[in-house]
Amino acid sequence: MHVNTPNSLPPSERKRHPVSAHEATLASPTLARLAEQARRSADCLKSVLPLIPPPLHPAVRAGPLEEGTWCLLVQGNSAAAKLRQLGPGMLAQLRERGAEVSAIRFKVQARF
Repeated sequence: MHVNTPNSLPPSERKRHPVSAHEATLASPTLARLAEQARRSADCLKSVLPLIPPPLHPAVRAGPLEEGTWCLLVQGNSAAAKLRQLGPGMLAQLRERGAEVSAIRFKVQARF
């Protein structure tokens, strides 16, 4: 007797089974890599947040971390100007904590 498993059925007969984001991430190397990059970027933001004045916290988001360059998404030009002044200290903090970041880029966003 032959038992059909979901993978042995033709695509037209397979039932779609919802999967969680975590399951999808585990099943896809690309998603796993993106999730790891997002986690590392969030860790960088946690590391430098104490250096950023509290009133600016809502204006800052962790952006992509690629090839040693970390991008901070900043709401507004004035907030970006202040953060650029703090950039060298943030970079030193990241290096001290072992983050593989060689540069920080500040990208102004109109809205979050």
